[in-house]
Amino acid sequence: MFNQDKNIEICNNFKKRSNKTLTDITIILTFVLIFKSINYFTMIAIVNIAGQQFKVTEGQELFVHQLEASAGSSVSFDQVLMIDNSGSVQVGTPVISNATVNATVIGNQKGDKVIVFKKKRRKGFQKKNGHRQCFTKIKIESISA
Repeated sequence: MFNQDKNIEICNNFKKRSNKTLTDITIILTFVLIFKSINYFTMIAIVNIAGQQFKVTEGQELFVHQLEASAGSSVSFDQVLMIDNSGSVQVGTPVISNATVNATVIGNQKGDKVIVFKKKRRKGFQKKNGHRQCFTKIKIESISA
């Protein structure tokens, strides 16, 4: 977000150039902060990673199905389905050519345990199984079109 000193500097510069009051300036800065919080000024992409579609932004960390990469290595995904760059939208048919999403692998880990319980009534049949899905945590470094 914005730094407090940076906000004061922006307010003072804006006040010198216009006849706006301080409340008008704070309203404008509030709207800027709201747009910044909903990722209006950032690049958003929808990318296909390991058979699933994810909506990603730069700097985002997410869990995907296990990838064949070790921790610390960089991976690149070229199946980019859509890119939104501050309002200008590119939609692929089915993918955008020359568009890539670069990410860094943070590590591999297992998800929560899922219990599978099977039962047939009046037969005395019960079977309890469980498994833990393997995931890879990645951080999106850059989106390029």
